[in-house]
Amino acid sequence: MTSESPVTPGVLLAGGLARRMGGGDKPMRRIGGRTILARVIARLEPQCDGLILNANGDPARFASFGLPVISDTVENFPGPLAGILAALDWAAANRQSVSWVLSAAADCPFLPRDLVARLHRARAEQNAQLAVAASDGQSHPVIGLWSVALREELRHALVVEDVRKIDRWTARYRLATVTWVAEPLDPFFNANTVDDIIAAERLAELDGG
Repeated sequence: MTSESPVTPGVLLAGGLARRMGGGDKPMRRIGGRTILARVIARLEPQCDGLILNANGDPARFASFGLPVISDTVENFPGPLAGILAALDWAAANRQSVSWVLSAAADCPFLPRDLVARLHRARAEQNAQLAVAASDGQSHPVIGLWSVALREELRHALVVEDVRKIDRWTARYRLATVTWVAEPLDPFFNANTVDDIIAAERLAELDGG
């Protein structure tokens, strides 16, 4: 965690199953001998004040990583917004002094090392209520900063209004979008298919292993 950023725990969203890879947890796939999840943790631990993992089902499958595992706090609302809400609820219950939570997809092995600092800087400079990452002309709303103060509004949007898409919810607020360069590799590359895993092996070498 950088000294210029507020205390910010991080949540790794590991809800999606790797259907295009034959099932299982995408973050448990290996790139260069390390799981994708281990790579994500290594990137975010220095930037965050503690990490938690959002995953449904048996939490024991992630026990070796030593992170608290939280399931969704609203049922039957699959998708990243439910995971983000679970993290905000966790922060409100366990870290009352925390105002912001970072979310990141647990299948993005090359996350930038200045992610938290740049998101906070843009949020503060633009007086924004939320901040998300972007690269190569595309927004990545799963990777962003979320205000704990908005958790009941998010719960209402999910449960009452059936809002599932992150973009639809963030459109209601002042949003800062921070863009990273996508060369020599896109820091928000995510591994969805077997071909992506093959590509990630090559990218890992560009990224220093």
